[in-house]
Amino acid sequence: MKLSAQYSRANLIVAVLMLFIAGLVYYGTINYIANRQIDESLSNELEEIRTYVNTNYKFPKPFDFDEDQASFSRTEKKNIKRVFFDTTYCNPRERSAESGRAVIDMITLNGQNYKVLVIESKEATEFLVQIITIITLVLVAVMLIVLTITNRYILAGLWKPFYHILGQLKAFNVADIEKIETHQTRIDEFAELNGAVLAMASRVKHEYQNLKAFTENATHEMMTPIAVITSKLDTLIQNETLNAEQYAQITDIYAANNKLSRLNQSLLLLVKIENDLIQNAVLLNIREIIDEKIHQFNELVENKQIEVICELTDKEITASRYLIEILINNLFANAIRHSENGSKIKIRLTTTELVFQNTAGSEGPLNPDQIFERFQKGKTSEGTGLGLTIAKNICNQYNLKLSYHFEAPMHSFKIMF
Repeated sequence: MKLSAQYSRANLIVAVLMLFIAGLVYYGTINYIANRQIDESLSNELEEIRTYVNTNYKFPKPFDFDEDQASFSRTEKKNIKRVFFDTTYCNPRERSAESGRAVIDMITLNGQNYKVLVIESKEATEFLVQIITIITLVLVAVMLIVLTITNRYILAGLWKPFYHILGQLKAFNVADIEKIETHQTRIDEFAELNGAVLAMASRVKHEYQNLKAFTENATHEMMTPIAVITSKLDTLIQNETLNAEQYAQITDIYAANNKLSRLNQSLLLLVKIENDLIQNAVLLNIREIIDEKIHQFNELVENKQIEVICELTDKEITASRYLIEILINNLFANAIRHSENGSKIKIRLTTTELVFQNTAGSEGPLNPDQIFERFQKGKTSEGTGLGLTIAKNICNQYNLKLSYHFEAPMHSFKIMF
């Protein structure tokens, strides 16, 4: 959930809760004030009755009370405390029961104490309270709607600088020469974030350029001494005066030098791929390249007595033929290298995917989170540990998805077009 949506939800929940509490307090206050007014009216009615009794020495008739209802009953109590309470009012006109408010007090007539009960209807007051409550609820609903619209549109506008910075970070490419575009904002936090992102991007690009220059220079500088070593070793191997032990040592040095040469070439290729320096994209048929690679690896396949099972259909893409050949070459070579003698390799090409499968042998499933990282390889592998890394980078360059799966007893490398 987005921060703005989460903030809006929390804001609305708090607003509704506070308005609900305020509504209860507001309703209670209005109801209290209305009851106080009715109580005051009842008190005035009692005083009028008391005055009438003291003047006329008798109780007034029922028609003298307008809409009020009064009753008098003898009591032996010498003192009754005046009490106000809610009760039921029987409307003689409507012949129905309504909410009412009553008061009890005592009046003395001719030396005898009488309990007086006066009841007044609360219908008009309750109607007024209901009208006020409805108006309040409508105002609350309108306020919540306005608050929701405000949070949705005004806050969305306030967050635009953040989403602009986020978009710039998503599109950030350390090899890109262009700088991150700034977004003018009056919000201090976003302006500070924008400055921090620009400074970070500048440092990252500077460090990347230094690392890139070091890698390129180191790789190029290594090519000359490697070539010299290879040439000298070729000369030594052809020397017929070498004994068996010397020949074996030179052969080991020759193999190590070749591995160093392959490693140097792989690192140089990675630099070119990561910097998008290979741009000769053409329309090519994947099936034709696979057929060529099957022919090239035929000798290795026969030596290990591997059965290659192919299910190939035509699939054309626009890419560098050089890079696609390296991609297929690395996946094919990886399958051959890790297959046991007499096992099977399955190659399936459709319009949506390319799959290389080889039997696992004694090896279990590989770690899919590390297999495409640099220099990750099996303990018995004689490769450089960069083949799958190069394959992954080539796929990333052309928006292809390379993934690894293990379905016993087969390792599967799948490319989704």
